[in-house]
Amino acid sequence: MAQKKAHEVDSFLRRLDRAYPIVLLYGPDKGLVSERAGLFIKLTGLAKDDPFAVIRLDADDVNAEPGRLSDEANTISMFGGERLIWVRNATGQKGLADAVAYLAKSPPADTFILIEAGDLKKGAGLRSTVEQSASAMALPCYNDDGRGIDSTIDDMLAKNQLQIALDARNLLKESLGGDRLATRAELEKICLYAHGRDRISINDVREIIGDVSATSYETIVDAMMVGNIVDFTHAFDRVIGTGSSSFLVLSAAIRQFQSLQTLRYGMENDGKNASSAVMAARPPIFFARKKVMETALQCWTTQSCARAIERLQRTVLESRRNAALAVPIIRQSMIALVAEAARAARR
Repeated sequence: MAQKKAHEVDSFLRRLDRAYPIVLLYGPDKGLVSERAGLFIKLTGLAKDDPFAVIRLDADDVNAEPGRLSDEANTISMFGGERLIWVRNATGQKGLADAVAYLAKSPPADTFILIEAGDLKKGAGLRSTVEQSASAMALPCYNDDGRGIDSTIDDMLAKNQLQIALDARNLLKESLGGDRLATRAELEKICLYAHGRDRISINDVREIIGDVSATSYETIVDAMMVGNIVDFTHAFDRVIGTGSSSFLVLSAAIRQFQSLQTLRYGMENDGKNASSAVMAARPPIFFARKKVMETALQCWTTQSCARAIERLQRTVLESRRNAALAVPIIRQSMIALVAEAARAARR
């Protein structure tokens, strides 16, 4: 059977195995699925943004027109050379499974088929089709274990030319691992915070990863995400007036937008409504905040969440470079996001 165990996937993706032109990446860790899809594309030597070499398809479109996958796979490139058919958002679509089964019997010589899927249970049509084919490979992507988290930490630190104290690493590992994309986002945030230094301390980790669910910070962020300028201003001024770190407010905002982005992704790709997305959230959302999160999900999309996170990360740098003006810099940045949420709520 053509499948790898979870701990064998990274080894498989170190070199291109042309015996398996059809590759299925699946699992509950969407961030890891996406990351490994990028690795596979690099192995092919094809550029993601080359529209003649890389053809992107949505699984629902293939499901509605199963013959399209075979047609695309057997089309000769305008400029010659190899091609990649990249199918995303696969779930339990029968039409897609049938299309893959047909193509796997006689795969084209110069075309790779890459499929990104969610958590496919054993026996699911698409997963079974790939596992039973001699020309296809199924690669599971499960949440990081300790070894996987260590590897991701080392990779991110090396890219940023940083080191980390042992006690800081241990504390950091306790807070990571739910999703590869979220793990990398947290690590990027810490590396950004430590910019200009060569070592991350345990105090740095506490500042960034520490408990940001305190009611005072949640009140600020919740008001910001739903566009309530009055509540935001009142809560922000009250918290800053107590002498609390303005950076912790910013850190709380980044974390909440990352959570919101994950929930919104589920709505856009799995067909969930806001209420269902909130109910399915892991870890569970405190009951008193469920209504706020449902409202926020109506105001923000995956793309606008990404822009908000990017804006807040830039604010981290600006506030650190101008420490004397940190509070007004952070306030201005967050008020801009309040205004964006308010505009979205009115639409």
